[in-house]
Amino acid sequence: MSQELLLDYYLKRLKLPTVRRLYKDLARDAAEHNKTFEEYLQALMEQEVIHREDNQLQRRLKAAGFPVPKTLESFDFTVIPSVNKAKILALSKSEYIRDRENVLFVGNSGTGKTHLATALGIAACRQGYRVRFWRVGQLVAELQEAQNEHRLSRLEKQWLRLDLVVLDELGYVSLSRTASELLFHFVAARYERGSLMITTNLEFSEWPQVFGDEKMTAALADRVTHKAHIIEMNGESYRFRETLRRQEALKQRLESP
Repeated sequence: MSQELLLDYYLKRLKLPTVRRLYKDLARDAAEHNKTFEEYLQALMEQEVIHREDNQLQRRLKAAGFPVPKTLESFDFTVIPSVNKAKILALSKSEYIRDRENVLFVGNSGTGKTHLATALGIAACRQGYRVRFWRVGQLVAELQEAQNEHRLSRLEKQWLRLDLVVLDELGYVSLSRTASELLFHFVAARYERGSLMITTNLEFSEWPQVFGDEKMTAALADRVTHKAHIIEMNGESYRFRETLRRQEALKQRLESP
């Protein structure tokens, strides 16, 4: 077997696809620029690490299940001046996950709660954390299905392995007694074992309207708000302002000569 074929075989066995793809090109570059063997090897290994880390990130993002990718850079903080930008940027470092703290976005519909929750979730994925995004209605449906199929304990093991769970749109739909109990169990199981991020359009005093049981709601709120960062986002609809802005920009383009 030739040296090239043998090297190709070894790189396949060692699962080094980037090294296998780039070693010739980087060798030529090293020769042309008089680089040392150590510099060549470092460049080659660096590309392999970058490729692997990017693949891992893409797997984490896919597993997270974000409906629409969002970034902090695309959020206009001037639209919702009540939001502390410095606080959000500090949260993007994900230290709250390390400390098993929660984050709650509370405010009117359309103010960008889901946008910021998604952006912070993606930031956590980039830092190597395991994240899962659920709309509350979607999560409850999965929990009920798992309960009916007697696999709730197996599902619980999966969600307890997550570093951050994002629960979106709490309060948009009233829950049945069974659904409320399942959601309470979900939150209680993660209490101080992993971070929760919740978006809701309801004040805490209104949560009994959703769960239908004041004692259970109080216990749930107590667990959620303990060691929590609460971000209030009341103001004019962010989505409405963005729609008006796009319409005005389109109008100006159409009117320009």
